[in-house]
Amino acid sequence: MGSNPATPTSLVHPAESRGAISTVKSTVENLGPTRVKLAVEVPFDELKSNLDAAYRAIAKQVRIPGFRPGKAPARIIDQRVGRAAVLEQAVNDALPRVYSEAVRESGVRALGQPDIEVINLDDGQSLSFTAEVDVRPEIVLPDLSGIEITVDDVTITDAEVDEQLDALRERFASLTGVDRPVQTGDFVSVDLSASADGEEVEGGSAKGLSYEVGTEDLIDGLDAAITGKSAGDTVTFTAALRQGDHAGQDADISVTVNSVKQKELPEADDEFAQLASEFDTIDELRADVRERLTRAKSLGQGSQARDRLVEKLIESAEFPVPESAVQAEAGYREHDVVHSLGHDDTLFDELLANQGKTRDEFTAELRESAEKSVRAQFILDAIADTRQVTVGDAELTEYLVRQAARYNMAPKEFANQIVEAGNLPALMSDVRRNKALAGVLEAAAITDASGNKVDLSALSGPPDVEASPEVARLDVEGSAEVAASPDAGVPADAPGDDGDTRADETRTDDPRAADEG
Repeated sequence: MGSNPATPTSLVHPAESRGAISTVKSTVENLGPTRVKLAVEVPFDELKSNLDAAYRAIAKQVRIPGFRPGKAPARIIDQRVGRAAVLEQAVNDALPRVYSEAVRESGVRALGQPDIEVINLDDGQSLSFTAEVDVRPEIVLPDLSGIEITVDDVTITDAEVDEQLDALRERFASLTGVDRPVQTGDFVSVDLSASADGEEVEGGSAKGLSYEVGTEDLIDGLDAAITGKSAGDTVTFTAALRQGDHAGQDADISVTVNSVKQKELPEADDEFAQLASEFDTIDELRADVRERLTRAKSLGQGSQARDRLVEKLIESAEFPVPESAVQAEAGYREHDVVHSLGHDDTLFDELLANQGKTRDEFTAELRESAEKSVRAQFILDAIADTRQVTVGDAELTEYLVRQAARYNMAPKEFANQIVEAGNLPALMSDVRRNKALAGVLEAAAITDASGNKVDLSALSGPPDVEASPEVARLDVEGSAEVAASPDAGVPADAPGDDGDTRADETRTDDPRAADEG
């Protein structure tokens, strides 16, 4: 590919196509650092199979007197339907194949769908078309040896140990009835009834309902209404219903407090240690909790090292990024957020309000994180290319098994859906990037904030690419764990997600002629 964007580079391809020598010829013109135009010339003989298929398909679709469906000869179809209609179908069917050949043989690393324009169709002679498409940028990688990364120290405080112990004590808590007014944190038994416009709301009544005061997850205003009340008291208030046919409508809520209980935690002593664990003393249990916290934070060092390595790689390599790739990634992430909210604009507005963001701020952050992800993917792909990273069957199988577990699916079922959805190349790219990142991380010098060397080999398993907030798979048109914010990481897709197209491989399916003439 020439360095001058205005200078076409001629490439004549004696390509192999389905066991034969292809006579498709093309030139490549650089329109910019990340976009090219292919000018492709196809001898008419290359279209013969598509032309025959078009005649057969049209013959089955039309009814011509004197001929059974599908049996009308080509000359009759030309007379009744028109040669132009046959040529149009044949060309549209042939374009994906010949475009794919041109891309493959020119060495163009195409991203996404091309903009195709038929320039000339000379019946019986040749077909000429152009295809403009985004391409992967040329990346000059930095020196990957001796990269230095600093991660946080692993420190465990007594307060953190106490917090874990308290959570364990919560699991063994008991409820004890009390003769006093309701307080936050109490568990109450209540009878509820709701009425709207003087009529009882269907399904709006419940008796003996257990509720933890302070959770605010039942009816708006309930906590304030019953706090300070005692067993036997009845109070009425007005609140908007959350569910049912009257959702969003104000209703009169009557609530009677039947009983009040408080939660009591067991003492953190030897007796509790024997009850809640395999240890005999509370000191042994605390030591085990501290060890577990240390292990968890050590694993966190591995995640932090990976994320900071990705940040360093992004900062150290300057290259242009195709705008279409950034837009697609941003669109994919926004789709995930909106899809997780059931495409409910009200819930989306509530999400933004909780995050203290406007839609414009959300979109700007979404785009920023999307561009970082795209850059990270390009860099890791370049590293994988340079190091000739390959993916073996065992590695792919292991990755499939792990992904299947994430979606609570049987590995075979998950694999079948991945293949049927055409996402196997994208998944292989995930694994390849994973290996590339792991290789660079293995050679990096990692220390904690105190200057101590951190040995990641002592931690279980290689770093997972997709766990990094900046490493998500590159999408062309948008493609499940759902991101709750624009800078969340993007995990591997659930198999067969709706309408998703990967850019990990050249798209060759169904590029249509935009203009014929």
